[in-house]
Amino acid sequence: MSSVNLSKQHPDIYKQLMAFSAQGDAAIGEAGLDPLLGELVKIRISQINGCAFCLRLHTRDAIAKGETSDRLAVVAAWWESQYFTAQERAALALAEQVTKLSVPESRAWDDGSLTDRQASAVSWLAVVMNAWNRVAITSHYPVAP
Repeated sequence: MSSVNLSKQHPDIYKQLMAFSAQGDAAIGEAGLDPLLGELVKIRISQINGCAFCLRLHTRDAIAKGETSDRLAVVAAWWESQYFTAQERAALALAEQVTKLSVPESRAWDDGSLTDRQASAVSWLAVVMNAWNRVAITSHYPVAP
């Protein structure tokens, strides 16, 4: 077995993940966070996980929502740039914490820039995005020009 397309083998589970993903996106908006921040979180998680399919998808989505090429170019090293707000930096740090599951838990992101509701929304979005990365990578979704 070289690879299995998970969505084709178990389409009902895939549909549930799509619904879960929609709830994660909705939580970002309901928590008062910019949907563009959600795309940055998805991009950063996909960079960490090495998911080319999701990187291309969410980079395109971010551009469609008005993201700049300069910010996209430095999101992989967001902590070294001055392009991101305190809230964006906190959300990116939290998303990295959820993705990497650091033990002991690091709270470097917790500088007051995110409310509890916003931190919960970013955490759920990170959980969803990590699931998507694993589906795309495991299924070997094609990424070609």
